[in-house]
Amino acid sequence: MIEFPRAALNADELAQEAEFMSFGTNDLTQTTLGFSRDDAGRFIPHYLSKNVFEKDPFQTIDQEGVGKIMKLAVEKARSVNSEIDFGICGEHGGDPSSVKFCHKIGLSNVSCSPYRVPIAILSAAQAVIEEKNN
Repeated sequence: MIEFPRAALNADELAQEAEFMSFGTNDLTQTTLGFSRDDAGRFIPHYLSKNVFEKDPFQTIDQEGVGKIMKLAVEKARSVNSEIDFGICGEHGGDPSSVKFCHKIGLSNVSCSPYRVPIAILSAAQAVIEEKNN
């Protein structure tokens, strides 16, 4: 599980031993942004209204911050282990925008709570179709 920026930055070292990595996106978001998920509900609405974030980063992956770290980790890991499999674990796995982003950076799977599985499947299929159409 990649849940801390340091682990993502050292993904090439981890990939020498690992066959699979999964981003724990809830914790990675907290540690990258320095926000406690429990406390963020008090100030995230203000950040959204001031366009600090386009969407709540605990609902949709913050592609400009957390997403860049994820992409870098994938690139670093695959530079030493081109076959390594990547996924995500967390509520972001059921968010359409996050699922499409994960596909774009080369992740192969997502996990999420059971009630979000249908939207995750649909979003993954749409990401593949959109990629083929571009």
